[in-house]
Amino acid sequence: MGKAEFLSPKAISNRIKAKGLQKLRWYCQMCQKQCRDENGFKCHCMSESHQRQLLLASENPTKFMDHFSDEFKRDFLELLRRRFGTKRVHNNIVYNEYISHREHVHMNSTKWETLTDFTKWLGREGLCKVDETPKGWYIQYIDRDPETIRRQEELARKKKQEMDDEERSAKFIEEQVRRGRDGKETEVSSSGNSLSQTAPLGSAHYSGSSAHQSEWRLFSALFIN
Repeated sequence: MGKAEFLSPKAISNRIKAKGLQKLRWYCQMCQKQCRDENGFKCHCMSESHQRQLLLASENPTKFMDHFSDEFKRDFLELLRRRFGTKRVHNNIVYNEYISHREHVHMNSTKWETLTDFTKWLGREGLCKVDETPKGWYIQYIDRDPETIRRQEELARKKKQEMDDEERSAKFIEEQVRRGRDGKETEVSSSGNSLSQTAPLGSAHYSGSSAHQSEWRLFSALFIN
């Protein structure tokens, strides 16, 4: 069967199929080759290049599995950090976005059998905060970048300084209010004391005036008589 002509309907169909995601069971991680159907996968498994890769993997299978596991972990965490930051997100949302890339590392080639196992491992290693809910597992990336930690410490220090400034301003205002209140009380008390001291003088003056008037009336009566 000959190759389809350029821009023919068959060639366009093949290109569209090649761009999209294919089934996981027809993907060979060792050769990093995606087959379109079962027949193509069988042909690939019988090919000489695949057999050579199997011989290499059989010599040290742990080495290859660790390599794919490290690559999967690195790409997954990089996507989580870049796309979601330190937000709490469902692990399946991150995984679906991760596998949308055509050249991603498949999980069946890693040491983790399921996404749940991988999520629990992230929590045990302290790479993410994980918690289980009725809706599934949620993960939150822990940013341990030195630059990020320094920036967070600087923000915390600045926030603390602003709080200290606000506390000092509040204490200063409270002290001013207290001093003003004490000054008014002292002024009122001094005014009361001055009034109490002047009251007897007024009464004596009034009494003296009354006695003088009585003497004047008596003198007038004697002089007339």
